Amino acid sequence: MIKAIRKNQSLIDDILHASKDEENFHIWWLGQSGYLLQYKNIRILIDPYLSDSLTKKYENTEKRHVRISELVISPSELPPIDYITSSHNHTDHLDAETIIPILKNNSNCKLIIPEANRSFVCERLHLESHIPIGLDAGEAYETPTFSISAIPASHNTIEKDEAGKCRFLGYVIRLGKWCIYHSGDTLLYDEMSSLIKKHKPDLALLPINGNDPARKVAGNLNSTEAVFLAKETNIPIIIPCHYDLFEFNTVDVNEFIHVAQQENQRYCVLDLGGKFSSHEFHNQVIK
Repeated sequence: MIKAIRKNQSLIDDILHASKDEENFHIWWLGQSGYLLQYKNIRILIDPYLSDSLTKKYENTEKRHVRISELVISPSELPPIDYITSSHNHTDHLDAETIIPILKNNSNCKLIIPEANRSFVCERLHLESHIPIGLDAGEAYETPTFSISAIPASHNTIEKDEAGKCRFLGYVIRLGKWCIYHSGDTLLYDEMSSLIKKHKPDLALLPINGNDPARKVAGNLNSTEAVFLAKETNIPIIIPCHYDLFEFNTVDVNEFIHVAQQENQRYCVLDLGGKFSSHEFHNQVIK
């Protein structure tokens, strides 16, 4: 079992300590594609999966989801959360056992989703239909502190509903002078680079587990494709994700490190519960 560098109270303590920093953003990896982003005391949970719901669901099937890394924290123990994003409807990005307790403990928390998924999301999370904030590709949600813009994701295709709205999204989060791109689950597609370039991200959170039909699940970028995308779009730093959660659907992160080093692409590989802070942009070597 892969251990977390911070979990439970030590993770909470680190989050609360970092909240005193009014100048920088901080982002913690919670496993899979899940992150906690904190900036000026605003906390945004990105695609959190903090349960064993998939392990239980597929326990007696041919597609067993055997967990290989420990859970960093129970969702009910998280400090106050202001926003949650879901990039699409797959359970490791829209988990009822994670999101329902958080919404219960945070009455003012807002949920940002693909508009195309509204009815599905509300049914899964037992929400009234008006509650989620829905975005489509090209749209943005803006506050005085940050904004979230949506671009398509291809998992494994750019799937749309009857109204032409995307069911799979990536999110570009702008925090003051910084910009973070979370791709969601995606493969490369024709317009991807040009759409990303418009936002000029400083940091990309990209999956690296690849696309293997033998797994019988939709695929993602592999390490080479993730590095290619960052180079193509001039993104200074990659943080890889979507690996080391389930035994059947992972890769060795050292493959990503090798490719990134070969291509002179800056990167930061986080441990579970590990943190990247914006002041680290100035460092020549990111760890």
